[in-house]
Amino acid sequence: MKHRKHWALVVVAIAALLLTTGCRDSRSIPMADGRPQITIMVGGLEKVIYLPAMLTQQLGFFKSNDIDVKLLGEQSGATAETALLTGDVQGVVGFYDHTIDLQAKDQCIRSVVQMSDVPGEAELVSKSDTGITSVADLRGKKLGVTSLGSSTDFLTQALTGQEGMTTADYTRVKVGAGQTFIAGMNHDGIDAGMTTDPTVAQMVNSGDARILVDMRTEAGTRAALGGLYPATSLYMSCATVDAHPEIVQKLATAFVQTLQWIKTHTPEEIAAKMPPQYASAGKDLYVQSIRDSIGMFNGDGLMKPEGAQNVLDILGKYSKNVRPVRDRIDLSETYTTQFVQEALRAPKQ
Repeated sequence: MKHRKHWALVVVAIAALLLTTGCRDSRSIPMADGRPQITIMVGGLEKVIYLPAMLTQQLGFFKSNDIDVKLLGEQSGATAETALLTGDVQGVVGFYDHTIDLQAKDQCIRSVVQMSDVPGEAELVSKSDTGITSVADLRGKKLGVTSLGSSTDFLTQALTGQEGMTTADYTRVKVGAGQTFIAGMNHDGIDAGMTTDPTVAQMVNSGDARILVDMRTEAGTRAALGGLYPATSLYMSCATVDAHPEIVQKLATAFVQTLQWIKTHTPEEIAAKMPPQYASAGKDLYVQSIRDSIGMFNGDGLMKPEGAQNVLDILGKYSKNVRPVRDRIDLSETYTTQFVQEALRAPKQ
């Protein structure tokens, strides 16, 4: 009897310890002074494709919607999704395709604001690789991606897959983004690679690389992928979305206000709002990188169903995770427009 009492006390003590030492619940939202405390991981804070995250902070829209947001930078979308699943962050600004990839692994995350209809990515070729003139010429080459399992990895497989290649026909090299990508290309670490502005503008202007495939526009994306490919989004765990709709609404409203602001301001005005260090390669170059990519943002935060379907079609062909379970993927679980629709109905500030 004494032993049973002893073990009962031990179980109670362990349970109490877990509660007090931060056993994370993906549905929990910290509060301070009555305001939600949200941490959002961004797959590269300095990338133009994810510009709305920092711009929303700089414009004060999180604060005006009565929510405190901390932004964390992480170069790989694959790492960001892991942080979301472990409960280290409450949201991710990253590519929509992760929602489908994770559903294939029996995890539920949902895009609540869809900021772009195209990837905003470009496949660059090193100046030394003059023999690469088409995607077909990438066979046998070293191709740079931010990391294995990242959206640049998915897109690389999609582009090469349409030329009849599999990952056995080339070498994928993890080179990250920004300076690590540039170093990889300039020191023969990769022959070609997938990246975004401002890296694209920097490498093309310097003459160190040229664009092979441009998916910063709708026309370029449709030509490369056969349709739209919704990319930049705010996604969260389904459990959090379902448990805290009022907080998700605050986030969605803030991001929609930013998307609307982008559509009514020039690249120069947008650049002026961003942290000065984002223009480390030069102010003019940063403005150019915004001008070249800013058209990717849709202005309203709404998902286009044809785009979501095209992402599923592509991953269903080329993703080793999605392909075996493609027929049981439920797209309706991967995104919602309810919060954006509500934000669009609200009076403009």
